[in-house]
Amino acid sequence: MSQKITIIKGDGIGPEIMDATLRVLDHLDLNFSYDYQQAGLAALDVTGELLPQDTLDAIEENKICLKGPLTTPVGKGFSSINVAMRRHFKLYANVRPVVTFEGTKARYSDIDILTIRENTEGAYLSDGQTINEDRTVAESKIVVTREASMNIVRYAFEIAEKAGRKKVTAVHKANIMKTTSGLFLEVAQEVAKEYPEIEFNTLIVDNTCMQLVMNPEQFDVIVTTNLFGDIISDLCAGLVGGLGMAPGANIGEKVAMFEAVHGSAPDITGKKIANPTALMLAAAMMIEHLGFVEKAHRIRNAIKATLIEKDRLTGDLGGSAHTAEFTDSVISRL
Repeated sequence: MSQKITIIKGDGIGPEIMDATLRVLDHLDLNFSYDYQQAGLAALDVTGELLPQDTLDAIEENKICLKGPLTTPVGKGFSSINVAMRRHFKLYANVRPVVTFEGTKARYSDIDILTIRENTEGAYLSDGQTINEDRTVAESKIVVTREASMNIVRYAFEIAEKAGRKKVTAVHKANIMKTTSGLFLEVAQEVAKEYPEIEFNTLIVDNTCMQLVMNPEQFDVIVTTNLFGDIISDLCAGLVGGLGMAPGANIGEKVAMFEAVHGSAPDITGKKIANPTALMLAAAMMIEHLGFVEKAHRIRNAIKATLIEKDRLTGDLGGSAHTAEFTDSVISRL
């Protein structure tokens, strides 16, 4: 029986990099079928909605979604389509790996860091936001719960254990945010005791950012709350050449969504020069999640070989090739 994948091509360069990624998946004979749905500006133009119910229903039914970048119009609809989807499907874990690939603009040669971020609450909960009439005072509520903190920290340790990783770092700001960040830190320390074979330490978020710039090799798995995780994961992407090299996954109990974490790049839309690497790496995460571990390694190794040989690279990678030519190069190495 074939696995049906919900495909959201997305906005801007989304359709270009999605077509490239699906070519790679098709070459691996995975027996997938694709259920194409719309969200973002593409959906708004057709349906009048940024996130149509048909799209939500398809993701709910298929359980697995691969999506391109989405654009949320300023002043319309959701504060973020991505946040809305994460909350709707209770995708509590945001998983962002960064790995150094030789031949890129990476600032370090041996980075392999996994950032795991709580995805449903914290500073991004967006409930209780207010601003007074003369727009001089704005307020927003931060909510951190024991249950969500326990879920994300335990998920981080389980991933570390399964992948053979040696260390988990819990990042917080409990010295100042003594209740919200303090509760997260308290829970992290409790859960860590269940995994004595894995090294555990804690760091304040500002020190973490400094240490990531100065000595990133000390990090293995980072687990943290929503806002800190958003910032740290982008910082980590900068260590390995930028968001064009950074895939992401959003994991829930029933649904998993995989994506390129960069934007829709309207300035190069239609020029057919977009780098599809991040979405290809997200697809590798997706098929690994589905049990196709060896084929996921094949995608990563083919990308690695293409970069080392500097064969038909896109402009951001130092070449002059089109998206389709870069994809041809990757496929030739599968």
